[in-house]
Amino acid sequence: MEARELKATIRKETGKGPAKRLRRKGLIPAVLYGPGTELLSLSVNASDLKTARKGTEDNILIKLIIDDSGKLTEKNSFIKEIQIEPLTNNYFHADFYAVSMDHKLTFDVPVHFVGQPVGIEKGGELQHLRREIKVSCFPSALPEFIPVDVTGLDVGDSILIRDLCLPESIHSVDAEDIALATVSSLRVVKKEGTAEEGEPSE
Repeated sequence: MEARELKATIRKETGKGPAKRLRRKGLIPAVLYGPGTELLSLSVNASDLKTARKGTEDNILIKLIIDDSGKLTEKNSFIKEIQIEPLTNNYFHADFYAVSMDHKLTFDVPVHFVGQPVGIEKGGELQHLRREIKVSCFPSALPEFIPVDVTGLDVGDSILIRDLCLPESIHSVDAEDIALATVSSLRVVKKEGTAEEGEPSE
C-alpha cells in the first residue's frame, strides 16, 4: 500500500475556542499517538484530508508531513478515528495512529466477492457471511481489500478462509474454518389455503 501524504501543523493551543477558530479557517484539530510516539496535537486541512481518503475510507496509510515552527518531520500513520458533525457532515476531529513500517500489525480488511456462483443457475442464493477478515502484515503490504472468487460455488458449497489465496506477505489471523460465503437452496413454502403455481384452487 502506497502512503498518501497529508500536511499537518503542530497545535500550540488547545480547547474549544482555538478549535472553533481552526474550523472557521477550514482546518480541524487532530492528534497523533502510538507505540513509542509522543502524543502530538495537530491541525490538518479538512479538504486535504477528504482528498486523502477519496476512493476508500478503510486502512489508509497516511504519511503526515508535520510542520513544527518551520521544522518538518514525517510520520507514517493510519486514520484511527474521524469525528463528523451529523448535521453538516463536516469533519470535526481526527485521530492518527503512528506506525513503524518494519513492524507487523493486525488489520481488518474488507473482502470483495467476485463472480456469480454456478449454484445461482440451479436456484441457489449466495449468502455473504463475513464482510472482512483479520490479517497480520507489514503496513506497506496491506491491501485495500481481498478479492474472493465465488464462481465455483454450487448449491450447498461454502468458501472458507483456508480457501483464500493470500500473498505470502499476509497472514490470516482468523480461524481457517470460518465461512465467508455460502450458496444455499431456496425453498418455496406453500401457505395453507394457497394453491401452488399451476395447481387449480378448490
